Amino acid sequence: VQDLENAKSDLQIIKLGSAGGSSLANTNIRATVTGTVLEIPVKKGDQVIQANTFNAGTTIATIANLNIMIFEGKVDEAEVGKLKQDIPLVVTLAAIEDKEYAAKLKFIAPKGIEEGGAVQFKIEGEVYLDDEYFVRAGYSANASIVTERRDSVIAISEALLQYDLKTKEPYVEVEIGEQEFEKRDIELGLSDGVNAEVLSGVTKEDKIKIWNKTEPEKRGGGTLDDDFEDKK
Repeated sequence: VQDLENAKSDLQIIKLGSAGGSSLANTNIRATVTGTVLEIPVKKGDQVIQANTFNAGTTIATIANLNIMIFEGKVDEAEVGKLKQDIPLVVTLAAIEDKEYAAKLKFIAPKGIEEGGAVQFKIEGEVYLDDEYFVRAGYSANASIVTERRDSVIAISEALLQYDLKTKEPYVEVEIGEQEFEKRDIELGLSDGVNAEVLSGVTKEDKIKIWNKTEPEKRGGGTLDDDFEDKK
């Protein structure tokens, strides 16, 4: 008789979620999305509170679709003005060497947060994954943002540039004869911090002095020629 009552009680729990006369109930909790369980913060015996108007409820599991990754980063206030939504990003992961992922900027925070004396703005980008590597949530990542691009232009290494002490304008010294050079002002365009676009002043055929910044300038009628090498 007891086995029959237990069987009836189990059947009622399966159909209704609870058994008559019982203070306990089985609750089926279903995820609203398909994905991978990343974390289960509760343990057996923990109190679980249902979400309501006054309470966010208890998180019993964190689920994510690992086929869609979101890059989260921060940009300094000096650079945030150059960004626009939907511009392309290139994301690299510390855990996966020599691999780049294409991404697109989707969010730029309207308000900055001060960190270490500098104002930072949060950004988010949608990362496009492939099947070559399994990417886990929480990886450290860096994103490169191409704000401007130049193709098929004359460029010069910024290490070759000199600046006039009075006008602060850039110039180079171009070879015009055997160990003979002339100062030539140049106009620069886009720079990536290593190379700069040359708009005017020199051509790709010119030979430009390589100067040594660590050597002090010679005074009293001396020249700087000994501190240079020729570079085409």
